[in-house]
Amino acid sequence: MSQPYFETVKSFADVPITDDGVDTAAFLEASDGLITMFDLFGSAVFGFVQNDLKTNLGGVRDKYNAARDRSPTLEKLVAAEAAEGHRYATACLVRFVRGLLFTLRALQHTQTDQHAELHTCFKRAYDDVLRHHHNWAVRSVVSLAILAVPSRTSFFTHLAQGGAPDKLHAALALWLAGLENVVGRVRGFLEGGGYGKV
Repeated sequence: MSQPYFETVKSFADVPITDDGVDTAAFLEASDGLITMFDLFGSAVFGFVQNDLKTNLGGVRDKYNAARDRSPTLEKLVAAEAAEGHRYATACLVRFVRGLLFTLRALQHTQTDQHAELHTCFKRAYDDVLRHHHNWAVRSVVSLAILAVPSRTSFFTHLAQGGAPDKLHAALALWLAGLENVVGRVRGFLEGGGYGKV
């Protein structure tokens, strides 16, 4: 029997958080797993989310690769960039964390409302996290895309990858708890330091 998707990629629960902050390399690896998750659906429906996440994570990764010695944590990466008088990677991180928060909220809604269809969960998350950042044209496109997401059953079947449903939900719960910790830590740092509003 196969393993649920969340057991095959680095979990956000395994991303170290110390007094210095969130480990950059582990964060990038776990984030790659989240982005790849959208490939499981074989549809361009999640393309708007996936492309945004890839672009913004790329900006963070580029900065990390250019200055690994000054970027062991996301917080130090942002501080190093600020000291250089730049904000590109920081702006990418703000937008990326916003995308993570959207995904987190959508998947949490699937867990707390076991009968809600997937489009309802993603719509709730969009309204809570992203809607106020978008103009009416983007809102219209996103609304149409959300209506085209797979059914709840199809979504969880793809995530289970042939594994047992109870194993999937346990792995998802652990993954979401880790993601919530990471998002909360980075969001607090970014907003508290005046680096951007998630």
